[in-house]
Amino acid sequence: MAELTERDRAVLELEGRGWRTAGAKEQAIRQELGISATRYYQLLNALLDRAEALAHAPVLVNRLRRVRQQRREAR
Repeated sequence: MAELTERDRAVLELEGRGWRTAGAKEQAIRQELGISATRYYQLLNALLDRAEALAHAPVLVNRLRRVRQQRREAR
């Protein structure tokens, strides 16, 4: 099993925060990770399928997996 990279852990940590204002999360993505919001969500989506991410942040990953599944079923 491969380990999470520092960036992988940073993506999960950032996703786990609460965001009070619109745009604050996207600004943090650019400032802290140096990537676009689109790339961030691509990375996050890929992380949700990894056992390492589940082991690192089980509550967050399981919640995001449920949200993703609900969105797929709503299509």
